[in-house]
Amino acid sequence: MELLQRFLKGEKPAIARVITKIENGTDPKLLEDIFPHTGNAYYIGITGPPGAGKSSLVNAMVPKLLENNKKVGIIAVDPTSPFSGGALLGDRIRMNDLALNENVFIRSMATRGSLGGLASKTKDVALVLDAAGFDYVLIETVGVGQVELDIAQVCDTTVVTLVPESGDAIQAMKAGILEVADILVVNKGDRTGADRLIMEMKFAFELRVHNSDWHYPILKTTAIENIGIDELVSTIKSHKEYLEKSGKLETERKNKLVIRVNELIEEKIKTHLHEYVIDQKQLKKMIDKAYERKITPHYIIDEIAKKIF
Repeated sequence: MELLQRFLKGEKPAIARVITKIENGTDPKLLEDIFPHTGNAYYIGITGPPGAGKSSLVNAMVPKLLENNKKVGIIAVDPTSPFSGGALLGDRIRMNDLALNENVFIRSMATRGSLGGLASKTKDVALVLDAAGFDYVLIETVGVGQVELDIAQVCDTTVVTLVPESGDAIQAMKAGILEVADILVVNKGDRTGADRLIMEMKFAFELRVHNSDWHYPILKTTAIENIGIDELVSTIKSHKEYLEKSGKLETERKNKLVIRVNELIEEKIKTHLHEYVIDQKQLKKMIDKAYERKITPHYIIDEIAKKIF
């Protein structure tokens, strides 16, 4: 297949076409064809609340990651409007300078209603960039705050970014966002309150149950001025080295593969249910009865379950 050959050579137009086909679901066999070529890239997640400067952080990090002739693929997830269904893929605009580099590929994705900080096809697109020969795949999440935990199921190193504004520390602690962090970054570190937030985060990490011997670093950066970026990239590489030497990289990737397979099973079952099992006309009649309070939604579920099982 000509497209696949061009894709495996790393041609950007071919990579873009493969991603589009996978996003739209027009060629399911493509993923099967590219999967044997995956498993070589290192996945880095950048997450945190909106306005934390995630895009600026990615912008500053990429030139450091490109050293030694490395290639970097970037997936930037933007929110979809619940009203129009549209999305302003602003990260692509912000990273325009990076897009001109031949060793960088940027793909903006709309969430399309997904609530976990990633788009529904993000995991598949990450595999595409892996197969295309990128050494690092950076995934920048949409910035939804408390439910943004999907990233930990994809990435090898997860960087959680916070800013010195009041409330961030409390949000992070109550939301469990610290649970997914391998590295914590207080960005916009030139602002008032940055050092106080770092102290609060150190206290929060002390309360956290540690089930590994990785020391969770808390770094201060000012991305737009390129301050603290060298240390951040160096820490990411240290975490990569730690995972490889300890054998945890293989263990965690296998665990994530289990999670992914279970997700795909659930997706397949849902599709099968709605397309082949549930009689939509019969369902509509039962919905009408439920609206008239003659039966309950639980009764409807029980009736459908009887047919299935």
